[in-house]
Amino acid sequence: MKSNPQRWLGVVVLFLVVAISYIDRINIAVLITQHDFLQHVGLAANDRSSQGLLATAFMVGYGFSAIVFTPFCAALFGVRRSLIYGLALWGGITMISPWFNGYGELLLSRFILGFAEGPLFSLGASYIKAHFDSRESGKPNAIFNMGTGVGLAVGYPLVGYAIASVDWEASFHLLGLLNLLLGIPLVLAFVRMPERYAAMPKPESVPAALTTVREMFRGAFHTRHIFTMTVLTAAFLSYLWGSSNWLPTYLKEARGFSLREMGWMASMPQYATVLGVVLGGLLLDILPRRRIPLIFVLGSVGVAVAVLLAINSTDRYAAAYWLTAASLCWGLQSPAIPSTVQYNAAPEHVACAFGVTNGVGSLVAGFMPAIMGVVIAMGTGGGLAAGFGSLVGTQLVVLLCGLALLRNGATAGQAVPGGAH
Repeated sequence: MKSNPQRWLGVVVLFLVVAISYIDRINIAVLITQHDFLQHVGLAANDRSSQGLLATAFMVGYGFSAIVFTPFCAALFGVRRSLIYGLALWGGITMISPWFNGYGELLLSRFILGFAEGPLFSLGASYIKAHFDSRESGKPNAIFNMGTGVGLAVGYPLVGYAIASVDWEASFHLLGLLNLLLGIPLVLAFVRMPERYAAMPKPESVPAALTTVREMFRGAFHTRHIFTMTVLTAAFLSYLWGSSNWLPTYLKEARGFSLREMGWMASMPQYATVLGVVLGGLLLDILPRRRIPLIFVLGSVGVAVAVLLAINSTDRYAAAYWLTAASLCWGLQSPAIPSTVQYNAAPEHVACAFGVTNGVGSLVAGFMPAIMGVVIAMGTGGGLAAGFGSLVGTQLVVLLCGLALLRNGATAGQAVPGGAH
C-alpha cells in the first residue's frame, strides 16, 4: 500500500478520540470516592455493588451498541460521520450529567453514554484496515490502542485535579468540552476514508439498510476463529474494566494513599499500559503471523503473576509497582486483538466482525466491576484484595484461548466466503 502521511494523521486523531472516551468512562471510578457526589446521587459509601453497577451499565450499553448499532453506522454513515455524531452525543450526555440527582437517572445516563461510544473501536479498526496492509498494521493498531492507556493515565489525575480544585461537577463539564471542542474538529480535519470506500453506494431505504446489515453479520460470522477471539476479548476486557474501576478505591482505602497521591498512583499503571501497547505493536510487525498468539500466552501469565504479587505485598508502593507491571503485560496483548480480527475478516466485514468480538466481549466484561463489587462487599478487611484476586481468573481464560489459537494457527488464512470456521 502506498505511503500516505494523511492516513497517519487519521490514526493519531483516532488515538486522541479513544483517549477522550476513556477519560469519560473512568470519571465515575474517581467520583465514587467522593462523599459529595455519593450524597448527590443517593449512594452509600459502603454500597459497593451499586457503585460497581454504574460501570456495568456503561459497558452493557457499550457492548449492545457495538454489536447491533455498529453495522448500521458502517452502512449508513461511514467512519467519519459516525465518529462526529458519536462525539456530539458523548459531549452532550456528559455535560448534562450533573443535572441528574438520583441513582436511577445516573445509571440510565451511563447506559446511554456507553451506547453512544459502542461503535468507536470497530470504526477505528475499519479505518486501519482501509489504509494499511496486514503486514504493516502493527504500528497503527498500537497507536490507536494507546488511547486506552493514555486516557486512563491522564484521566485519573485530571478528574482528581478538577474535583480538588473546583468540585465534582466540573469533571463532567471538562470532559464534555473535550468531546465537543477538541474531538469533533480533529475528526473533521483529519479522518478520511480512501476514495474507493467513499464511492461505495449507501442503502437508499430502511429495508435496503437491513439487507446490507444482514449481509455484514453473515460475513462477520464467517471470520476465522471469531468465537475464540470473542471469548478471549471478553476475558481481556474484564481485567481492564475490573481493575480500572476499582483501582482508585483500592489505592485509597486498602493502601492508604491520599486523593492527590491516588490520582498519580492510579495513572502509573496506565502509562505502563501505553508502553506495553507500543511494544505489542512492534512485536506484531516482527513475529510471524502464526506466532502472534504467543503474545496472549505470555502476556496473560505476566498479568496473573503480577496481580498475585501485588495483593500479597505488605508494602503499599510495592503493590502499586506490581499492578504497574500487570498493566504492562496487559498492554502487550492489546494490538494483537484488532490485528488478528482485521487479518482474518474480509475488508467489508471488518467493522461488523470487530463489533461482534468487541461488543460481546464488552457485554461480558461489563459485569466484572459489579462482580468485583460483590466480592469486595462479601470480604472483611481483605475484601478489596479478594476483588483484585478475582482478576487472575480472567487471565487464565486468555491463556487458554491463546494456546488454542497458537495450536490452530489463528492467522493462517483469510476469511472464507460462505463458510463458517
